[in-house]
Amino acid sequence: MSGKSTIENFLNMMAAEIGASVNTIDAYRRDLLQFETFLAVTSLSSVKDEDIVTYIQFLNKKGYAAKSVARKISVLRDYFKFLYSEKEIKINPMAEIIAPKQQKPLPKFLTKQEMSELIQAAESYEDFSHARLAVMLELMYACGLRVSELVGLPENCIDFDNLQILVRGKGSKERFVPIADKVVEKIRAYLGFRDVFIRGRKSIWLFPSKRAKNGHITRDAFFKYLKKMAIEIGIDVKKVSPHVLRHSFATHLLNNGADLRSVQKMLGHEDIATTEIYTHILSDKLIETVQQNHPLADLKK
Repeated sequence: MSGKSTIENFLNMMAAEIGASVNTIDAYRRDLLQFETFLAVTSLSSVKDEDIVTYIQFLNKKGYAAKSVARKISVLRDYFKFLYSEKEIKINPMAEIIAPKQQKPLPKFLTKQEMSELIQAAESYEDFSHARLAVMLELMYACGLRVSELVGLPENCIDFDNLQILVRGKGSKERFVPIADKVVEKIRAYLGFRDVFIRGRKSIWLFPSKRAKNGHITRDAFFKYLKKMAIEIGIDVKKVSPHVLRHSFATHLLNNGADLRSVQKMLGHEDIATTEIYTHILSDKLIETVQQNHPLADLKK
């Protein structure tokens, strides 16, 4: 029984039946090949639960973060469950493996002032790369997009009349996210830069790139531009990442009175429990709201 062939069969199932993204498939492949290389087994049917434990101990000794170890365990769980259901193995070695519980860290986010300074720093330049970056920052902050969703936006994703954007998220699921008219106007202005940049060449992408193989700016390139802007305005680069911009979107919305269900839909979370982590972040404004409006706050008066 070939490990590599069963891995590809599993990944094909993930893509076809579950609709896993290309990035997810690539990550699963790397994790499974790492596991296979570590064990160096000739037959998957010979893998036992103690082999899994040894592998987890190896990951911990190598200094992998708890989150990374938990992800790798989850991948193995899905993989061996698939093999067992396909009758490739008679015993599932992951059946008795319990993943260690993780304490979820609170999401990091930037202040409104920091977000404004980032966007203004990008807008201060006159070249196309920075004009593109400024609009990308606006869209990520205004719509809470994942970076993979942002870089892969097609040009026709914007509904200018209804002030909304069509986003293709995880598992190719689509959702509409409203956009402020101020952001829409900036997108209109940016499209002029874009037309000059592509110079008559055909491109379906809202954020085209001449260097990237797929024709649009890559996640890594966006991250590099983002870090450059952070350094320029004096924000610690450790505080800044594409996901932090997404966190900032959700945090600022909730702190200004948006309901959790609406934020869930805009973020594209299937489970509202994923969105609930933002409710643990209390701003000064929320604390002030409690002090002014909660019945018990009046007792001292």
